[in-house]
Amino acid sequence: MARGGFPGGGMNMQQLMKQAQQMQQNMAKMQEELAQREFSASAGGGAVKATVTGAKALQAIEIDPDCVDVEDMEMLQDMIIAAVNEALRMADETVNAEMGKLTGGMGLGF
Repeated sequence: MARGGFPGGGMNMQQLMKQAQQMQQNMAKMQEELAQREFSASAGGGAVKATVTGAKALQAIEIDPDCVDVEDMEMLQDMIIAAVNEALRMADETVNAEMGKLTGGMGLGF
């Protein structure tokens, strides 16, 4: 067995702990940056636009006045839901991809 009790290498426990602490700091910084990042998506050909943060907070809803039809509010509501859900999906996808790069695919569940 190699020095430090780890088979196959010269990395000791102190070096391993330093790397783990560095990765933890990098992950915290990345999570903070991603939480504040904004993601926008639209529905209905751009009639409705939703903006969310990486922390999954709805920031804005923009509705083109030309698409507002009091006779068909259900369609407007559906477009709002679709835009918000797509923006949230984009945020999730980006957060997972960025955290995956940082953790090297260790499956830490972000």
